[in-house]
Amino acid sequence: MSEKNYDLIVIGGGPGGYVAAIRASQLGMKVALVERENLGGICLNWGCIPTKALLRSSEINHLLHHIGDFGFKADNIRFEFDKVVKRSRDVARKLSSGVAYLLKKNNVSVFDGTGKLARKNKIAVEKDGDLVATLDAPHIIFATGARARVLPGFEPDRKFVWSYREALMPDLMPNSLVVIGSGAIGVEFASFYRNMGADVTVLEALPRILPAEDEEISSFMQKKFEEQGMRLRVSTAVTGIVKSSNSVTVVAEVGGRTERFEAEKVISAAGIVGNVENLGLENTAVKVERTHILVDEFGRTGVEGVYAIGDLTGPPWLAHKASHEGIICVEHIAGLKPRPFETGNIPSCTYCRPQVASVGMTESRAKDLGHKIRVGRFPFVGNGKAIAMGETDGIVKTIFDAETGELLGAHMAGAEVTEMIQGYVIARQLESTEEQLIDTVFPHPTISEVMHESILDAYGQVIHF
Repeated sequence: MSEKNYDLIVIGGGPGGYVAAIRASQLGMKVALVERENLGGICLNWGCIPTKALLRSSEINHLLHHIGDFGFKADNIRFEFDKVVKRSRDVARKLSSGVAYLLKKNNVSVFDGTGKLARKNKIAVEKDGDLVATLDAPHIIFATGARARVLPGFEPDRKFVWSYREALMPDLMPNSLVVIGSGAIGVEFASFYRNMGADVTVLEALPRILPAEDEEISSFMQKKFEEQGMRLRVSTAVTGIVKSSNSVTVVAEVGGRTERFEAEKVISAAGIVGNVENLGLENTAVKVERTHILVDEFGRTGVEGVYAIGDLTGPPWLAHKASHEGIICVEHIAGLKPRPFETGNIPSCTYCRPQVASVGMTESRAKDLGHKIRVGRFPFVGNGKAIAMGETDGIVKTIFDAETGELLGAHMAGAEVTEMIQGYVIARQLESTEEQLIDTVFPHPTISEVMHESILDAYGQVIHF
């Protein structure tokens, strides 16, 4: 073991860390990246990517059971659950190896282990309790991400209580589940297992599901989930759990009364905490609040040469936010004077069925901030392409400032809205007004025309509904 000198050390190889390392190398820095588990981080290995592979399989399962709607006939439709899971893991492994290739291509030195701040400008890398390297650099970026919050009594046991990891790699397809939490992680797993045939109950402590989304979209999604056969309980406080030989019962308070929800498995998806432990920050001036490191718009912690990005620094907990923060942080270190991004321009996507996507303010938020607003809506049932595809469950809602025409927010539910939301993101980034959006030509026939009609509706010009 010898001491190695670098211009930049990145701790954590997730979508924030590895992107920061590659961008730094592009800018001529000598870069080291320390990763203790899997390149690509939680997102690529245990989150964003493998869940989307599972959800794709569940969408196909749903479609196969409705092929009569398209003029086809098939009997005895079934799936091999182990192969569904295997495909998801294969997709994750392929992309993880791709990250390793990109880092090698960009001459980033990768160290397998846990990185810890030993003293100013120095990182100690440990593996299995042994010191394997000491790294030195004037700039250090912590990108260690976050993990699922564990509710007391609901610690994952692999048998009855699952975290996202167990939910991604089950031995057998469960017949019934209780999902605790209805944020993006919770409803994606709920959607996957329901579409694969399981009985699913979702418990949410707040008054509505998908609580970060616009209230109208939340109500729309609750209706659609219930039509699919899910049981949804909001304003529900989980108080305990009872395990038997082959099932588990979740005890909860609902409207002042105690209810019990029995299932084969429980998925706990009740929030996120930052991975701030064992980073060597205890005796530094780095400020930690509610398990997240406080930083400025460039990722600076207040301690010279120490930075933090991604989920470690707080919401929104999104891979694309982490990657962009990594680039801004590195470009600031390199003296390029990057432009900090607006949090309100970060899109949020949930890949349940139907999908949900949004950017900017909700209607209630816009009103709370004193905006006089104009709101437009358009349903998928009025769109020719959606009808032809058999995907009429959807709606687009746009919110404008009534005085300036500024696009304050856009909220969507329906097929492929996670792909379409970027149109609104670009509009907000370019500070487009309603006039420019109204004058934009949308191709026909596409589902994206729903976006245009929603904009037109906000100004009394809707054509097809």
